[in-house]
Amino acid sequence: MTELVQEVTAEEIAQHYKAALDSVALLEAGKPEKMEEAEWDDTVARNKEHLKIMLAKDFWTKEDLKPLQDAVK
Repeated sequence: MTELVQEVTAEEIAQHYKAALDSVALLEAGKPEKMEEAEWDDTVARNKEHLKIMLAKDFWTKEDLKPLQDAVK
């Protein structure tokens, strides 16, 4: 069985990187005042999972992945 390899364009990489940095910014901002603790915990979990998935990708070129790595620690 032949595996189909799909090329990721520079534009798509930039979009993925921006989305990952948005997750980092959200986590760094902390829980909004009016958000329930359980909802914040879910938000943190989902964004950290997103970052872990993005860090596992092999299409990164010159992007600085340290903010992503730091956010999932």
